[in-house]
Amino acid sequence: MIEVTHCVTSRSLSGLSPLLRPFDRGSAPYSQRVRFTVGFDLDMTLIDPRAGIVEVFDVLAAESGIPLDGRAFVTRLGPPLHQEFDRYGLDSATISRLVDRYRALTPDLVVPSTVAMPGAAEAVKAVTHRGGRAVVVTAKYAVNARAHLDALGIEVSAVVGDLWSTAKAAALQELDAEVFVGDHLGDIAGARAADALSVAVATGPISAEDLAAAGADVVLSDLTRFPEWLDSYLVATVH
Repeated sequence: MIEVTHCVTSRSLSGLSPLLRPFDRGSAPYSQRVRFTVGFDLDMTLIDPRAGIVEVFDVLAAESGIPLDGRAFVTRLGPPLHQEFDRYGLDSATISRLVDRYRALTPDLVVPSTVAMPGAAEAVKAVTHRGGRAVVVTAKYAVNARAHLDALGIEVSAVVGDLWSTAKAAALQELDAEVFVGDHLGDIAGARAADALSVAVATGPISAEDLAAAGADVVLSDLTRFPEWLDSYLVATVH
């Protein structure tokens, strides 16, 4: 099920609308002639939640007696949380309890220690200031994803959670995203499945070389280069 944290209209079967918020027609250089949507992944693309995640895993390990290794987990952020717990050979009921507890601990332990990735706020503003709409499509629980963004003052039009890899395509298509920005091979797969341009940032667990080899259309070292790239993209494309 696609999970979204905004109230939306019933313009589509899934309930997602490509017009969740009106465009700001301020003084953006492209606002009078361009309308477009850019999707962003969250962890290690827009935010760095690693310190808090390690703390939560330490709490879960102490509570459950399971030797959970948060320090190893944060080196491979991207896939859904239940896949990490699968590594321990746990039954589905135990995994569900751990996921629920992780989500419950996140607002107090992860959100306050999370920082924005370099250039993240500026990248999102680059979209909106040019007449576009920024959305987030993530494997993270949507309520907590929104809490992270709110705490950091990063404003997006919609947050869709609990989607990974090619499963992100449905939300990207419903939101009419023509570009998807992410740090993982799964984000490239999601962009491809949605027929969106894949912009990869080498700020997560995957190297720039491996992102390019996996088929990313554009590879940036980090989001600080995104506004410059976006200008070149808007000039080169027809909207």
